[in-house]
Amino acid sequence: MNTNQLVQRLREQLRQLEQEVLQHDASLPAAQRKLLQDTERFNSELFIQHGAQLYPCVEQLHKSIDQLEKQLRHQLAQHTIALSCERIQDRFVALKRALGTTGLNARVQKLQQASKRRSYQQRQGRRHQESGFGWIAAGVMQNSHQLYEELNKHLNWAKKIEQKIEQLQSKLENCHSTDKIPVQNDILLMHRRLGKCRQAISYIEDRIQAFERPHQSYNR
Repeated sequence: MNTNQLVQRLREQLRQLEQEVLQHDASLPAAQRKLLQDTERFNSELFIQHGAQLYPCVEQLHKSIDQLEKQLRHQLAQHTIALSCERIQDRFVALKRALGTTGLNARVQKLQQASKRRSYQQRQGRRHQESGFGWIAAGVMQNSHQLYEELNKHLNWAKKIEQKIEQLQSKLENCHSTDKIPVQNDILLMHRRLGKCRQAISYIEDRIQAFERPHQSYNR
């Protein structure tokens, strides 16, 4: 086979493969596009490509064959030409394999994301238990809606405690001196409860921010 026949044969193989790639990219489910949008499916020495669509690889193969044709035309060393041919062959094999493994890659990515979510939730659960707020149900820490409900609950508690403190302050001003100590003790108790409630509010607000940051990236 002469050099012209070699190049023509490679171009014909690429035309056939290009049709398969176009069909593959056109029929990609939206879920697979989303799962693989940031995934590198090839060694960078073969292709520079991200995501489920494979047509960028076809364009790079076109350039490789063009480069080989120039090498042949300029009669470069046989070793150089042989390396180019091997690289082109490796690229053909990798691209053909990728056509059949998109679904598998998507499933692997889905499992990896699920594993990351579980690890995140477990870390949050441990931090929750170590925070001193274990009396807030751990399950609440893993659900955005429940977090907001818990926050609203504590905000209402804080408001009621503040109102109770105001009532006790008014009572303290008007009560007999012999009754002041019990009222002062009640005020001190309410302030302690209010402090704990405010700490819980801050803690829940922090958990909402920590919960939503990773989920924003998962749900892009």
